[in-house]
Amino acid sequence: MLKPVRTKSYRMSRSIPDKLRAFVAARAGLCCEYCLMHQDQLIWSGQIDHIISIKHNGATSEGNLAYSCLTCNSNKGSDIATIFPPEDTLYRFYNPRTDRWDEHFYLFEGQILPKTEIGRATVKILDFNEPDRVLRRQILTSVGKYPPAK
Repeated sequence: MLKPVRTKSYRMSRSIPDKLRAFVAARAGLCCEYCLMHQDQLIWSGQIDHIISIKHNGATSEGNLAYSCLTCNSNKGSDIATIFPPEDTLYRFYNPRTDRWDEHFYLFEGQILPKTEIGRATVKILDFNEPDRVLRRQILTSVGKYPPAK
């Protein structure tokens, strides 16, 4: 009979302490740090995103966590970058802890458009300009609710 082999696990806990969760949400002003949608304008509660995912050895720490809407967090998943053909160059995603949003994106008629390759990668994978998301931002912009005040 074979005995199970014990291996050292580098996987971190998936649970985020309530105090850390509250800190991340407050630091973001309850706005998704990717698409800038405020919690009050969302159907689902905001989530805490590991910017560098656990499977890529990202830490569960203030410097690696971002407040995210369900749509951005679901689209991003554990990805940290994407490839653009034809060169097959790998481009990382926007990092709310180290990058400035307005250096990588701009708003135009409800769309979030990229200024950089990092912005382009993030727009692509997080699907910022899916028609329903654009329409929601257009409506919120027309009544002064988007983008949120800083």
